[in-house]
Amino acid sequence: MRSTATTFDEYISNLPVERKDAFVKLVQVIRENIDPKFSEFILYGMVGWGISKDIYPAGYHVDPSLPVSFIGLASQKNYIALYHMGLYADEALLDWFTDEYEKTGHKLDMGKSCIRFKNVEKIPYELIGRLVAKMSLDEYLKQYIATISNKS
Repeated sequence: MRSTATTFDEYISNLPVERKDAFVKLVQVIRENIDPKFSEFILYGMVGWGISKDIYPAGYHVDPSLPVSFIGLASQKNYIALYHMGLYADEALLDWFTDEYEKTGHKLDMGKSCIRFKNVEKIPYELIGRLVAKMSLDEYLKQYIATISNKS
């Protein structure tokens, strides 16, 4: 379920009560661990962090008017979704994350870049913080440019 919120506060105010605390805590963990060069925005109906057009004027290759997304956080119908494009683009990072997640004792529910948290009591906040800190804006931008260059 895509949010129509245009600000962070509006997004938070529209969250289901049972997810609000966990969502806000995930935002806090991301903010505390993300490379400060990344910008925060509302994009694609979710809270997101990415590469601003000030840093990378070419923008997102599919729609150059948009910034390049790195992390998105959304409240879906039945879960909180954390989208981490670094996991999609970097196999070594994905391998590290899946190995570390297994150590939490919880089952990982994940798509290509989407980690789904159906039970807010089982969110591994410390691991998410470590994941977010593992990739700088410069590393992600370099990887992004290489990826889109290879698709051309």
